[in-house]
Amino acid sequence: MVEVRHGWRILGLTIRTVLLLVLIFGGLVAALSLTPRPGTRAELRAAAAADRVSLLEYDEQAGAIQRIRWAQGTLIWREIGPEALLAKQPAYTRADLRGDLGRSRIRATEPDDSDRVELVPSWVGKVPAAVGGVWVIGAWVLAFLIMLGSTPRLGNRWAWLWLFTVGQTGALLFLLLEPRPLWFEAGRRPAPRERLGGVRGFLLAIGVGLLSAGLTLSAGALLNLVGG
Repeated sequence: MVEVRHGWRILGLTIRTVLLLVLIFGGLVAALSLTPRPGTRAELRAAAAADRVSLLEYDEQAGAIQRIRWAQGTLIWREIGPEALLAKQPAYTRADLRGDLGRSRIRATEPDDSDRVELVPSWVGKVPAAVGGVWVIGAWVLAFLIMLGSTPRLGNRWAWLWLFTVGQTGALLFLLLEPRPLWFEAGRRPAPRERLGGVRGFLLAIGVGLLSAGLTLSAGALLNLVGG
């Protein structure tokens, strides 16, 4: 491993740290948005009246809204599910939603469920643009380009490609561990080891992806519960 000048090393560490923090923030937002705490129309009306709603999405079928999800700020997410909305007679409609939002200028939107090729892991695309989604995607893309342009220590590019995509959290692991762990001081070198190839990297990525999904949903549910 070639040592680099102090200034370039500091610059590299700064870039890695910034990208890592942005992706950790995106993972936190994605976890919370995927596991919103059940809310009520009264809570929605109160949040809208206080101008605390930063994003609102709804699912509509045959003129009836069946689900509403909103964010209060960035880290507080609520959802009114079909059990509450479909119990209303007549059906809960956009007019009812506008009535609950009152005079607030919240732009309610339907989620985009159109089929498209995902070039980034699913959780990266779950971070809404209104709460920094563009920055998270940009950080992931830049980390991916850094991986392609480098010679990773722990696995070859194919292994890291699978970890970045199938493994979901490969970008975070790469920024944390390559080409040496982020917490290593200057001059300290990791012990040499055999690099992972594409096949072993793919198998590892499957396990990491499943573990990441479970931890994300569990962490999101816990944080939403603690957040109240």
